[in-house]
Amino acid sequence: MQYVNNFIEYLQYEKRYSVHTVQAYLGDLEQFFLYLQHTYPNTSNEDIQHVHIRSWLASLKENKLESRSINRKISTLKSYFKFLLRKGIISQSPMTKVITPKMAKRLPVFVNERNMENLLDEVSFDNSYKGFLDRMIVELLYQTGIRRAELIGIKVEDIDIYNTQIKVLGKGNKERIIPISKELITLINQYLEYRNTVKIDETKNFLLLESGKALYPKYVYNVVIKYLSLTTTLNKKSPHVLRHTFATHLLNKGADLNAVKELLGHANLTATQIYTHNTIEKLKEIYKKAHPKA
Repeated sequence: MQYVNNFIEYLQYEKRYSVHTVQAYLGDLEQFFLYLQHTYPNTSNEDIQHVHIRSWLASLKENKLESRSINRKISTLKSYFKFLLRKGIISQSPMTKVITPKMAKRLPVFVNERNMENLLDEVSFDNSYKGFLDRMIVELLYQTGIRRAELIGIKVEDIDIYNTQIKVLGKGNKERIIPISKELITLINQYLEYRNTVKIDETKNFLLLESGKALYPKYVYNVVIKYLSLTTTLNKKSPHVLRHTFATHLLNKGADLNAVKELLGHANLTATQIYTHNTIEKLKEIYKKAHPKA
């Protein structure tokens, strides 16, 4: 597993991937090498062939693993063997003969505008530190479209109240600036008054638990589940749903696709274009209701 450890260190310190992403890569590789050990004992990295990988993928499919999850594992192996190739440990990647399964495109799940308005205007958040913290979590995720890890990583100095903007550290350690509304600035100032009453546990993070410690991923997830459950019947509820909602609502209101790409921190436009499908569905709905010949 020495090469795996070297690869993981490369992801952590050179690629600067998030803890969650690194753990996903490590989990995939551990699962693959465990299968290899049981099925093809004494197979070294240099001896791994495409047949070994295909055999593992077939076993995953037999266990009813979804194509999306299998594709992620293929992506992990591609990155791993590319790393070994670059280091001169192998002369050819076994992934060249491995075919990625086709997947049906899944449209992003999002909350409609009326339900989001009900959540932010009608739902009562507790008049307490926790209540204000929960509201800040929901408002920031929806009004900025940031990822959960980005939300947790926001520092106090990242918020520019004077210029109504926030700095976010995204994937690959890339910074981006996101504009925020005056209404959100007001909420931030109110939250900061509460935050000043907390005994801070040596952290510069903007969002803190009442104990003074930084937020953790499960807390954010639970908050979003709690409040989305009050306003929507969607089966899927998560922080990422609010990111999808942010993007979809912007495009529905006529925002430029490239601008949405920059706000989301996408590396290319392809990742952003999936949101246009939801916009087209809305246009079809409007057309059917409004046009006399529809």
